Amino acid sequence: MVTFTGTQNELTEAIIDLILLEYDAVEAYKAAVERLDNKVYKSKLQEFQSDHERHIDELSKFLTQKKIIPPKGPDAKQFLAKGKTILAGLIGDRLILHAMNSNEDDTNTAYKRMNDREDLDETIKNILSRAYDDEIKHKTWIEDTLEETK
Repeated sequence: MVTFTGTQNELTEAIIDLILLEYDAVEAYKAAVERLDNKVYKSKLQEFQSDHERHIDELSKFLTQKKIIPPKGPDAKQFLAKGKTILAGLIGDRLILHAMNSNEDDTNTAYKRMNDREDLDETIKNILSRAYDDEIKHKTWIEDTLEETK
């Protein structure tokens, strides 16, 4: 899946799209955790799912403070992200991690774009920076795990 999150002209539109992407990530992580056999992988992916849920909460609070109603759930794209994970689940843990790595490509790209924006105040800059650090951590763990299991 290719994301355009962060390319919007208006910051609030980009944040809304980012929240939707985060909901998609949560759905993908739920699907992955349900299908993984390895308990260590399950635990780690549950931790990453919690990070994505925290991102939704922090970004939603920021919008609410700006008197903008944040999204309350995933949009149709969630089926694409979740679908990749469900299909991979039919074949095994390694392919589930590959699907999640692909999903993390999107969130990493989105947060990189968002952090590079010039229209950020200090509050949202801090939120985005912490979330981007989490996304890098997720991607690194998945890639390292895939490399270890070759």
